[in-house]
Amino acid sequence: MKTIFRLSMLVLFLSIPKGVFSQDTTKQASQDFQPVYVTMTTAHWSEDPDIDFKDWLATEKEYFQKVTSKNELILNSGFYTHYFTPDNSEVIMVSVYKDWGDIEKAEKKNQELLKAAWPDEAKRKEFLDKQSAYYSADHKDEIYQTMNYSIQPPKNTGTTPRIFYVRSSNLAMDGQGTPEKFREYFEKITKNAKSLKGYYTHRHLWGSNSREMNEVFVFDKLADIEAFFDEEQKLVESTWTSEEEREKFMDEMGKSFTGNHGDYIYRSVPELLKSNQ
Repeated sequence: MKTIFRLSMLVLFLSIPKGVFSQDTTKQASQDFQPVYVTMTTAHWSEDPDIDFKDWLATEKEYFQKVTSKNELILNSGFYTHYFTPDNSEVIMVSVYKDWGDIEKAEKKNQELLKAAWPDEAKRKEFLDKQSAYYSADHKDEIYQTMNYSIQPPKNTGTTPRIFYVRSSNLAMDGQGTPEKFREYFEKITKNAKSLKGYYTHRHLWGSNSREMNEVFVFDKLADIEAFFDEEQKLVESTWTSEEEREKFMDEMGKSFTGNHGDYIYRSVPELLKSNQ
């Protein structure tokens, strides 16, 4: 069984931690925003020197075509590989679901599709063993809930990877910050950046860090990240024209966060992308 790709489903009573952005949930609901659930499995390439990786993509494409693409409970999915991160063995596997219940239902559907694609048990096991051998046994599972700050990128129909810059921040959760400032920045700055292809936000729901909030910036190429930073700064200066005004706004928005964040850059694998947009 393909264990590293699937979250072990536990019977959990989940609640979103109270704090900054919690009051924004009400506003999102009033705007007909429906959050979805995002599972992320951080896997790692196998270090076994005898593993031949030349068929990795073909193997994953076969699984994708016979299982993932046919599972209607998986709204979107993708593979993302290390580009600039502390660990070059990382492989991030992402799946998106309508609600919490669909996460578990989708795994049951996957098993049905697996048996239909490989009805012979021995051949099914042979395929799954081959697939699992590409990865080490070490992995990490997280579940996030999307937030109502996003820019949907144009659908990627080619075979050129896109660049995903992830900014992972820690929420202060001390009642001092307000989501209105982040909303204002998103509306006035992020949404108006021409060099940005897409933008997603999601926050911790189940996993190791209850403060975690991630922003995902989508670009066509690495150089676009630097262009975005330059454009972002110009937009800020033209929106809050005086230095005093800018500093005041940034200080207020900064109260929502602890100030600690991490930066990561990944590349997508277009052949393994499922998108219902």
